[in-house]
Amino acid sequence: MSRYTGPLLTRQTAAALHAARAGGEAHWEGSLDLGRSKDRLLLEVDGWSWRGARYPWPEPLKDRTIYWWDGEGYAPASRYAGKLIKLVPTAWGVPTFEIDGIKMLPTARESPLEDARRKVAQVEVSGKRVLDCCGGLGYFAACCLDAGAARIHSFEKNEDVLWLRTLNPWSPDPEASAGRLQLTHGDIAEEIQQFPDAAFDAVLHDPPRFGIAGELYSAAFYQQLARVLRRGGRLFHYTGRPNALTTGRDVPREVARRLASVGFQAAPALDGVLATRR
Repeated sequence: MSRYTGPLLTRQTAAALHAARAGGEAHWEGSLDLGRSKDRLLLEVDGWSWRGARYPWPEPLKDRTIYWWDGEGYAPASRYAGKLIKLVPTAWGVPTFEIDGIKMLPTARESPLEDARRKVAQVEVSGKRVLDCCGGLGYFAACCLDAGAARIHSFEKNEDVLWLRTLNPWSPDPEASAGRLQLTHGDIAEEIQQFPDAAFDAVLHDPPRFGIAGELYSAAFYQQLARVLRRGGRLFHYTGRPNALTTGRDVPREVARRLASVGFQAAPALDGVLATRR
């Protein structure tokens, strides 16, 4: 998929543009790529100009929605194919995404990119071969690239999430990675079987909730992770703490025990489990 290079608008950004116009300003300075960069826009009566292209003034936009220019109008960065998958703005600029209204990345305390950076640091990726099991918006992969990983194999099952990546300026572009990032549209539960033993030095596993992808929490899948990870290699497995308040269930400890049964030394860490291949 080719990457989108046009403007991205939120309700707040559009309001700032309209306010500048109403105030008689000829220009507006700000970001139209979710805080990735800043530009100076030319404001006119019938529209505005940005990076050599002209755009009409947007109609009122909805909150918690990111809009892109589809060539005819400002369209929400979302798709529906049985489930609504949507790119969502955050206070940090770096967006998260939702599936049927369920937020896929933590954003309450910090940017989802910074959250990913802390988790990537747990597995020490510099110079290593990394398996990124469930790529999502690519923040694990972006942090691996920044941290000097030698090569990242990233998998994402959902085609609509891959489309969101082409809109999101914070998602890493495999074409710009000098071959270090390989992004595959595929189900890691199946794709992992293609790799030989000890193919990776580190693994990052950020699966959907158990109710959506229970196979990615199974002992059978964990055995595959143990097989493709070299001895001494590290795994960070995001789990969150679902049902902790309502039922007292301790999912991180359940996962740690299951990982231990297939050859890992594992313990809860951050909002998941950190494990080392024995």
